[in-house]
This record gives sequence, structure tokens and C-alpha cells, in this order.
Amino acid sequence: MPSEALIRLVFFLSVAAVLAAGEALRPKLPPPAGARRRWLGNLGVSAVSVACTWLFPVLPVAAAVWAGGRGVGLLNVVVLPGALSFLLASAALDLAIYLQHRAMHALRPLWLLHRAHHADVFFDFTTAVRFHPLEIMLSTAYKLALVAALGPSPAAVLAFEIMLNCLPMFNHSNLRLPGRCDRVLRLLLVTPDMHRVHHSADMREANANFGFNFPWWDRLFGTYLARPAKGCEGMRIGLNILREARYSSLGGILAIPFVSSSGAAVRPHK
Repeated sequence: MPSEALIRLVFFLSVAAVLAAGEALRPKLPPPAGARRRWLGNLGVSAVSVACTWLFPVLPVAAAVWAGGRGVGLLNVVVLPGALSFLLASAALDLAIYLQHRAMHALRPLWLLHRAHHADVFFDFTTAVRFHPLEIMLSTAYKLALVAALGPSPAAVLAFEIMLNCLPMFNHSNLRLPGRCDRVLRLLLVTPDMHRVHHSADMREANANFGFNFPWWDRLFGTYLARPAKGCEGMRIGLNILREARYSSLGGILAIPFVSSSGAAVRPHK
């Protein structure tokens, strides 16, 4: 059977190719000059992050196999029908990632890592993979702990990992969806227009729409914002600092957590 990493890579490359074509054919906003030069930094830091996850002895699907074999975790103790267990695991994992995302904004040490993602000055599918390796390592450890506590099936974990790879690329994409399509789709999934609000340079807007896959948690916990005050076309993307071209390079992105000269200016509102 193909490994977890290979399966995820095939889905990642397939979705990335489709979105790159979609952004070229039907962009939401015209890309500024040099927008594609960012891809080297964004994809480069993603490659470094993936390499860093191999420092862990197991990845989430292997952890689910381990937990199932030893009866560890809630869903390995409480007997439920397979489909219900799968759905509950998917919802619980997505809620946990939503809560993690809110913590990345609320706690300053975590925000210093997470702002590497928000410092992108344009918004396209490559923004979805622009995370600092230290944040990815923390996220991997968090997911391993979640799997051990929850005890989801390996199939549920693999499906969730694929969604977590692919849906954020979609909702970070510079893809123009018809208005009616967006309104209907955002009842089930986070859409590009919905998540674009989260990348506003106005931190009051950036502290909204935390969902990666499903929009329900934002609506349930009061962090949903339908649109930015200036509209998608008038909204400034990124941060009000760290906008220089060097912060779009691999080295610049890796350095962002350690740039403290204007840190207080971007402290998220709690």
C-alpha cells in the first residue's frame, strides 16, 4: 500500500496543478508584478517544513494504527458504528485545528511563528503552504497528541490529512467564484472569499474566519466575518510590517519569527 506521505503528495500536486490553472484562467484579483517569484519562497519553506516532520518517529496515520492496535483513545474505547466514528473523528480533528489556529493568534510566542504565514503580500494557493517549519513541527506534535487521545481510525486520519493539505490550497487560492456559488459553498466549506478576510492587514479582520476546512466553527464561536470592510478588491493583504521583498524569499520567511523590531505593531487583538 502506498505510504501516507506518497498519497498526500499525489493529492497535493494534483490539486496545486488544477488551482494554478484556475488562477491563471479566472483570477479573483490581478496578480501584482513578481507575484510568482513568491512561489519559490512559499514552496521552498513548505519543503523544509515537510522535511522537518520526518524528525518525528511516526506521522498521524501511523499513530492511529498504533492507537488502534493498543485500544488507546476515546473512539477505541467507545464502540460506535464505523461511519459515525469516521464523521465524529473528522469533525473533532477539524475543531481541534480551528482551536489551534486561534491559539496561534492569541499567544504572542505562537503568533511570532504564525506571522510568517500572514506576511505574504499576495493571496494565492501557495500561501496555503507558507508556514514556518517550527510551526509545522508544533502542529505535527499537536496532531499526534490528538490522535492518541481521540483514537480515530487510520482511514479517518488519512482522509483528514488529505483535506488539510488540499482544502486550504483551495480556500487560499486567487480563484474567482460566482457570487451565488460562493454563498452556497461557504455553508459547507471555507471558500477563497471567506478566508481572504483572514489575511487582511487590519488585525480586526485577520482575527476572524479561522477555519481551514469547514466554516461551522467560526459561525458557532462568533469568529465569522462575511466580508472585509473595504471589499476583497480594496482590502490590503498581509501585515503592515514585513512587506519588503526579502520576506518573500526562503531565507526571509525563515527569519520572520526572529524579527522583533516592530513586533508590538502586529500583536493580535484578543
